[in-house]
Amino acid sequence: MTSLHGWRPLALDGALAAVVAAMLSVIVLVTPQAGVLDLAAVLVGSLTLVAWRRAPLVPLLVGTACMLVFSVHAQPGPPAAFPVMVAVFSSVWAGHRLPAALVSLVFLGATLTADLATVTGQSPKDIVQGTILLLGWFLASGVAATVTRHRQAYLEQAEQRAAEAERTREEVARRRAGEERLRIARELHDSLTHSISVIKVQAGVAVHLARKRGEEVPGSLLAIQEASGDAMRELRATLEVLRDPGAPDDAGNPDDAGSGPLDSRLDRLDDLVDRARSTGLTATVTVSGERHDLPPEVDRAAYRIVQEALTNVSRHSGGAAAAVRIDYGGDELVVQVDDDGRACVDAPPVPGVGLLGMRERVTALGGRLRAEPRPEGGFTVRAELPLGEPT
Repeated sequence: MTSLHGWRPLALDGALAAVVAAMLSVIVLVTPQAGVLDLAAVLVGSLTLVAWRRAPLVPLLVGTACMLVFSVHAQPGPPAAFPVMVAVFSSVWAGHRLPAALVSLVFLGATLTADLATVTGQSPKDIVQGTILLLGWFLASGVAATVTRHRQAYLEQAEQRAAEAERTREEVARRRAGEERLRIARELHDSLTHSISVIKVQAGVAVHLARKRGEEVPGSLLAIQEASGDAMRELRATLEVLRDPGAPDDAGNPDDAGSGPLDSRLDRLDDLVDRARSTGLTATVTVSGERHDLPPEVDRAAYRIVQEALTNVSRHSGGAAAAVRIDYGGDELVVQVDDDGRACVDAPPVPGVGLLGMRERVTALGGRLRAEPRPEGGFTVRAELPLGEPT
């Protein structure tokens, strides 16, 4: 594309020079006083117009000198001034107003002097009027170049203002997003951290008292203690991410290093299922395919999908059994959780925040999610997560 944009103006300038050279060559041939020197001057003066964009002073000085030779010697009239007017336009457009004005005066003065000194069929009055008319065309060329220059500058400024406005909008949006993240982090900290800490402390005290009295600690109480500890660690890591989006995923309390969102991965699937079993849920796990490293976002999404699905089974299915299946494929990871609970096709459950968040995770990765009652009863969640880039 760069080469195309670079050659197109050059081709147009070459075409302009060729047309002017052809036109003036015809005038040389039909002018009685013209000779080989005039033809050479016309060709050189016309061909210098190829450089009118890149080096406007070249056609202004060289081209004008050549056309001045042709005009004074052959006296062809106004056509000899055409390349000079183009050169004047290009010079004014490039900002060289003074050289353009001086060259115009020299050219007009020299041609006027030559025409008045030569005996022709025109009266001095007609010659002066023709020169004044030609002066008007030179002024029009300079005015057109000035207008074009100002318009180009205006368009460039408009583009700069538009780019600056877009950049400012993006900065404002980023700042507001940052402020909103901080607000959410504060609300989460104030509303959740205290409650989870109380649960963890009370569960720890209950476990300690039971052991002190020599009693067997209920499994549900141990599950509460462990789950509250995990919740605190993940909440701290999530708050760190909200406060500093550029922080690594395992940022958080130094004592909890390595226990942040990076622990939300399939390597901890057994721990997740064991916690679900400690609440009384019957759960099985089947892993098929060759295990291999997964993209972090896919690994985390798969873990969260299983976590949410098991939570829903515990909350809504009333003693149902759950079957977790993980299928490692070459192009995608399939996560499926089935239960034999009370859900039925005739009365599908209303999707809650958990299912909506699950679908958002899968969609963001370019995958597919099916969450619906099974024909034989119960509920199924099946997520197909591509292992490449999201489409």
